[in-house]
Amino acid sequence: MSDSQWIDAADEDGVPEDDVIGLQVAGKDLALYKVEGSVFATDNICTHGHARLCDGFLDGYEIECPLHQGKFDIRNGRGTCAPIVDAVRSYPVRIEGGRVFLKLSD
Repeated sequence: MSDSQWIDAADEDGVPEDDVIGLQVAGKDLALYKVEGSVFATDNICTHGHARLCDGFLDGYEIECPLHQGKFDIRNGRGTCAPIVDAVRSYPVRIEGGRVFLKLSD
């Protein structure tokens, strides 16, 4: 795995515990979450309706879409309840030197 595949996205301290933030990284609208000290990343747009997940409610490892209350597991992007049918894309995360790095390419 090449280091050039990892993109410096944010300061780890800028991701509040038990919360979600939205940010633009390499032209992508992403959501970063921190739960139990671990950071997770997904696309920020719900796959059911065009709503930003960073405007939703984080409950443990689930983010609730603010539009229709569908939920996604932030660890893998899978929908956990109706009306979600399609997963939201999730991204590998690594922390180095207090910075959050994301692997956005396959």
